[in-house]
Amino acid sequence: MLIPGSTPLFAQETAVVTDTDTIPIGLRKLLKAYPDQLIGATSNSLIWKDSTVMPYDDGIQNKDYEALLLTPDLEDQMSKKYVKGRDFPDPTENVTDTTKIRYTPFFEKMYGSTHAEVHGKLALVRWLPKTQKLKMYVTTVNDIHKKIQAISDELDNHPEWLKYVRNPGGAFNWRSIRGTDRKSAHSFGIAVDINIRYADYWLWDKQMGRPHKYKNRYPIEIIELFEKYGFIWGGKWYYYDTMHFEYRPEMLIDEASL
Repeated sequence: MLIPGSTPLFAQETAVVTDTDTIPIGLRKLLKAYPDQLIGATSNSLIWKDSTVMPYDDGIQNKDYEALLLTPDLEDQMSKKYVKGRDFPDPTENVTDTTKIRYTPFFEKMYGSTHAEVHGKLALVRWLPKTQKLKMYVTTVNDIHKKIQAISDELDNHPEWLKYVRNPGGAFNWRSIRGTDRKSAHSFGIAVDINIRYADYWLWDKQMGRPHKYKNRYPIEIIELFEKYGFIWGGKWYYYDTMHFEYRPEMLIDEASL
C-alpha cells in the first residue's frame, strides 16, 4: 500500500521516470541499483515491487555517529559517499565518513529477516575452482551468487593474487556485528571475507594497543575487481576491515549517470 496522499513518481508498469526533480539522489541510486526489487519512489519513500512503501527520511537531523549506526534511516544510509578505485582519501581521517551505515529493514526486506528466509535463497559458489575448489554460500537475490562466481573465476586467472584470496574468511554467516546487536552483512549472504592472513581490522589494532591508523596489504587490483561487480570494500571505512566486501551497487553509481 502507498502512503496516503503520496503519488509515485515512477509508473508501476514500466518503472519509467516521470519526474525526477523531487526525488532525492539517494533514492534514484537505489532504483537504478535494484531494478528487480524496486519499482518507484515518491519524494520521501521507496516503493517495492510488492507495493510495500518504505520511508526514506525520518526527519531527524544532525545525528551523531552512534545514532547513524544504531538508528539510521534510508537517507542516512545513502548520505555518505563511497570513492571507487585507488584514489580514495584516508578513511581514518573522519569518523562519520563511512558507508558502513545500513538501514536494516531495507536488507531484511530484500534478502530475508530470519535465518530460514535467507538460507532458503542461498546458492553454492565454487571459490577458485581451478586452484582451491572451495565451497562458499551466498544469496541468489540480485544474482549475487553469479557475481561472486565471476569474481572467483577472474581471480583464479591471476596467480599473483591467489595468496590474498585463498582460504577465504567466509561468506554467509547468520550473526551480529561483533560487540553489537546489529546484523552483519554476512547474515544476508551478501558479503565475503578474503584471506584473513593479510587482513587489517581496526578492533585488532585497538586490542593490541596500536593506533587507529589506516593500513592495507591487499593489492588494489583485487578491490577494483570486486567493485566492478557491485561490491564495496571495508578497507574504505573509518572502522576499517580490509578483508571484507559486500554487495552495495547503489554506493558505486555515478551521480552523472542518473
